[in-house]
Amino acid sequence: MGRTPQAPGPSAYPFPPPVEDGWVGWLAMYTGTAVFDMLLPGDSRSLKQKRSYVRPILAALRRLEVAVAEVGAHELHGRAQIGVGVVAADSGHVREVLDACERLVAARPEIELLSARRALHTDED
Repeated sequence: MGRTPQAPGPSAYPFPPPVEDGWVGWLAMYTGTAVFDMLLPGDSRSLKQKRSYVRPILAALRRLEVAVAEVGAHELHGRAQIGVGVVAADSGHVREVLDACERLVAARPEIELLSARRALHTDED
């Protein structure tokens, strides 16, 4: 009745612990972020026009199963900053997803990608 529950031993799991980037353990987590600074076409002189360019980009990025939002340049009608976040157990997967996001944004013919800032964090940061 007064017994403390114990975590299952390693033999209880059907797979070995992950080994990546010099870290061995059961609870590896990586988060990646990217901020894309974009120049919008000259006809985006109103908030409504700006939104007509930004919304389809946000929707396309969400199809990649990332968290996404407009994060900056709110007061500038000809500019937009979009932030993307992804979480995974594998740092390589985080990089792949951020690469795909950057390719998607850069391939949009209606905007010019001015810069892309990326960061990768581990659960130890």
